[in-house]
Amino acid sequence: MKILCLDQFGELGGAQRCLLDLIPAMAERGWSIHVAAPAGGQLAERAIALHATVDPIRCGPYSSGRKTLADMARFLADAPRLAGEIRGLARRYRPDLIYVNGPRLLPAAALAVANAAHRGPRVLFHSHSLLGGPALRLAGRSLAALSAAIVASCRFVATPLLPYCGDCGIRVVFNGVRRMPLPSRPSDGGEFRIGAIGRISPEKGQADFLRAARILHNVAPQCRFLICGAPLFSNPAAMRYCAELEALAEGLPVEFAGWTEDVEGMLATLDLLVVPSASIDATPRVILEGFAAGVPVMAFASGGIPEIVEHGVTGFLVEERSPKALAFAMLDALEAPARRREMAAKARAKAHTEFSLERYRAAMIDTMAAHGVAPRAPAPPGC
Repeated sequence: MKILCLDQFGELGGAQRCLLDLIPAMAERGWSIHVAAPAGGQLAERAIALHATVDPIRCGPYSSGRKTLADMARFLADAPRLAGEIRGLARRYRPDLIYVNGPRLLPAAALAVANAAHRGPRVLFHSHSLLGGPALRLAGRSLAALSAAIVASCRFVATPLLPYCGDCGIRVVFNGVRRMPLPSRPSDGGEFRIGAIGRISPEKGQADFLRAARILHNVAPQCRFLICGAPLFSNPAAMRYCAELEALAEGLPVEFAGWTEDVEGMLATLDLLVVPSASIDATPRVILEGFAAGVPVMAFASGGIPEIVEHGVTGFLVEERSPKALAFAMLDALEAPARRREMAAKARAKAHTEFSLERYRAAMIDTMAAHGVAPRAPAPPGC
């Protein structure tokens, strides 16, 4: 089978890492893998190292999160040109399946290969994030025009797409992570290190984390705090957010570690991983990485997070989304080392079964195979 994978970013966010996780499994099946993504970033380099062919496409940049009117106007103006690029790639590679790894590419894909279920390559859309408002309606119309199959990273992001899934429904496939060795950590008698790891962006909640850190530091001065990450996806708002975080951290024992590819090594330094995501976040990959590394995880009970974290069993869920509630929850975790160890052990076991990389690959390959091998008529002229 021949797969054309379309990605809206060239930098490595969670969705792009999920795609890279899939390429070796596709190669094991003997499939031909062709990746198209914006130039720049590490996605192209990593995909080539995994023996995929890579072509550049022009998609954006646009603001992350809420779009400006200028973004929307440029997006609509860019769609026909991007559709032409996708049409050219489909003509060159003659794929059996087009795997769309982000909603920004759906309108252009619909223009390029509309009615794909009957005339040309089938389309599979992988939804990693919550869609709403005009973005949801535009993506929904594109999915209907493509008769696309849909796979979602959790039920939270699947629900808004249900009106557009046709008779096929939506398959939910949770992300998977590889096994990690269990590191030794300092005893509870020394410093207590609490960290937030991930892309620097308002929806990731680092500001709430620092506000909670200030409250906690007043009663537990042995705590040390870490923010590991950097802005991605050419987002000017995130750069302003970084300056806000530096101001919030003034006078606190906070380390800004920057971006790292060694998430495993960074997790090994932590006693508690905090994921203070906003209510729109789905199932952050770092939670599953924390599970696999045996690090206790604390997160706000919002978005898709309760689908992967069971409060009091595999992690701490904070119901009230406020810095004060987060600070008191961190203090409770600090004072309960046996409970932290027990939950971390159960979470690690769950990572090895329900959230393993092998399970994720098998589910995704099964879904791709089911939608990519259906009989199809010759592609329309020019496709």
